[in-house]
Amino acid sequence: MSTDLLVIEDQGGSQLDRPKLIAAAGPAAGFAFEEFFLGRLRNPYTRRAYLFAVRSFLSWVEGRQVELVRITPGLVGQYFDQLAGSPPSKKLYLSAIRSFFDVLVQRHVIVLNPALSVRTERYSAVEGRTPEISVDQVRKLLASIEPRCVVDLRDRAIVGTLIYTAARAGAVAKLRLKEFEFDGLQFSLRFAEKGGKARSIPVRADLQRYLQEYLLAGGLESGDKDSPLFRTTGGRRASLSEQAMNGVDICRMVKRRLKVAGLPTIISPHSFRSCAATDLLLQGVALEDVQYLLGHSDSRVTKLYDRRQKQVTRNIVERISV
Repeated sequence: MSTDLLVIEDQGGSQLDRPKLIAAAGPAAGFAFEEFFLGRLRNPYTRRAYLFAVRSFLSWVEGRQVELVRITPGLVGQYFDQLAGSPPSKKLYLSAIRSFFDVLVQRHVIVLNPALSVRTERYSAVEGRTPEISVDQVRKLLASIEPRCVVDLRDRAIVGTLIYTAARAGAVAKLRLKEFEFDGLQFSLRFAEKGGKARSIPVRADLQRYLQEYLLAGGLESGDKDSPLFRTTGGRRASLSEQAMNGVDICRMVKRRLKVAGLPTIISPHSFRSCAATDLLLQGVALEDVQYLLGHSDSRVTKLYDRRQKQVTRNIVERISV
């Protein structure tokens, strides 16, 4: 690959070339840029977010006519002083910039990481920001999906999978036919999760029925096992294409079904994870078991999904004796 131009393609296929500040710093800087974004970052979503953060910072520095090796902690701090956005967004930017400068240090492009000592506003989440959906609302949503055609059966199977496996929409979208498997005792779904994790979740009886009725109606039972499990619609509304749905497709479908059911459309596919976690914890299921179901490495993340005692009710505020 040429040392003068590095081209990276994002998810949309648009080309992103090497920033001028990196090109001007020489081959070692170009090597570090390539190593970081093409070698170290394997998740395409993380790569895209980090690339945007680093490019935004370097563009701001270029506007001040400062060379790469002249960037100081004070300059990084000034950047964050003027940067708009929420504290979590700024923390993501800082993480990207720090990680990138770490590689520049390792490749002897610069001596010290100027972002290492920089801090952003303190931010601590006591609960997740995912909109809640109650058990009764979930039941209403499922009941509202009348199985009149294969697309209805597909949508019911997807909603059921989101509910009864607590999987992320992106992981559900990646499912292939072969990943709905029978081991001689029970059916399971094998998910490819964040961070390169793979987990098998047993399929309960009602979800098994949803999936099998969908596969039968779509003629997918004897299809190529490497083909997508959940597919977009074809030219006609009641038919399926060969193309896999993605996470955005699933989100749009859920919003459409929520609207038909008369439920708040602020609810997202991720809401089902929170609902499942809270429901299981209310039933006395151990936190570590819920943590494994959700695929979290840290139980503190699982606790953000627990909505049992995290609501301020009107009864509380009415008792203020002022």
